[in-house]
Formats: sequence, structure tokens, C-alpha cells
Amino acid sequence: MQQVALQWDSAGLIAGVDEAGRGPLAGPVVAAAVILDDLHPIAGLADSKVLTAARRDDLFDEIRAKALCFAVAQASVEEIESLNILQATLLAMRRAVLSLRLPPKLVLVDGNRLPVLPMRSEAVVKGDSLIAAISAASILAKVTRDRWCDEFDAQYPAYGFAQHKGYGTAQHLAALRQHGACPQHRKTFRPVSEVLMAAPAGGSPKAST
Repeated sequence: MQQVALQWDSAGLIAGVDEAGRGPLAGPVVAAAVILDDLHPIAGLADSKVLTAARRDDLFDEIRAKALCFAVAQASVEEIESLNILQATLLAMRRAVLSLRLPPKLVLVDGNRLPVLPMRSEAVVKGDSLIAAISAASILAKVTRDRWCDEFDAQYPAYGFAQHKGYGTAQHLAALRQHGACPQHRKTFRPVSEVLMAAPAGGSPKAST
């Protein structure tokens, strides 16, 4: 899918926003906001999901080096549990935008829902494939969350976070049944709550450390 040129009626900086981690059973949801520099274009920007991990890592470094500014923020597991995943995602997006060093005139957000922001914003369905700044944000968010999973895997190796990145794979579900939930599992998500409900009286099995 070819990216489109922006034709907006107001001049000013444009930020792209995307998230990573809505679907997994564990860990924070991560959002990124990016304002690209037209004088330093970045070749090969695309939806992070269609890129290899090595290519994402390369672009992660290039985006950070060439963008006018960027910010990465998150909402914690506790916030996901108390707010729900949608509201926690929008909160992480708002935090990312408000953390930008330069205030954008317009914010383009991947998807069909918008965080509450003090500037004009537009939702763009499939924006991570269409808008370069959103593609860049998707890469920053995805790589940041994947690296969190790699680090968390070292603390809780029994679950395989480095492989499945928190998603509900057969490997992850089997580990949940065997070891119970660890502190970073989203206990309101059905696969996790079902494991906890099925655990013997006295609590779920002890998580490996």
C-alpha cells in the first residue's frame, strides 16, 4: 500500500501517533508520537507489523536520529485493569503527544478513536500504512514494547515473553496454566482470568522467577 501525501488546510507541525500492545495478555500498552523532518526523509517507513524485527530496529534508530521530535509513553498494567484497554491506550497516546518537545498543530492517530488533546486531531484508519509519521510512531511503539518483553523475559523466563511478546499463543497459555499469572499479567483479560479461576483454592501456582 502506497503512502499518501498530506493535503491539510492548516500549516504547522504534524504528529503521527500509534500504539503497540493492546492485544497481549501482559505488560503495558505503549504509544509513540513522532514529528518527522521533511529535510531528513526516512526511506522504508511502513506499518511495523509488516517489517522484520531487524528492519524495525534499524528504523527505530534512524527515526530517533532524524525526526524533529518524538516521545514514547505507556499505560501500566494497573491502569489497563482499572480503566480498560481502550481507555488506557488513549491515555498512553495522550501522554506521548503531550511529551513532545515541539507542540504539533495537527495530530494524526492510527485507528478510529482519538485521545483527548488540546490541539486538532484526526483518526486515520490504517494510518500506519498510509501516513509516514504514523508508520514511524508504530515502529517506535512496537520496538519499545518488544524490548520491554525481552527484559521481562529475564525476570520470568518460564512464560516465554521474548518469543510471543505477551500474546496469547499456545506456548503462553500453557505456561499460564502451569505457573499461574505473574505480576505483569492483565488479570481482567479472559485467558488470564480463566486460569486464575481454575487455580486450586489458595491462589494460582507460584510464578517462576
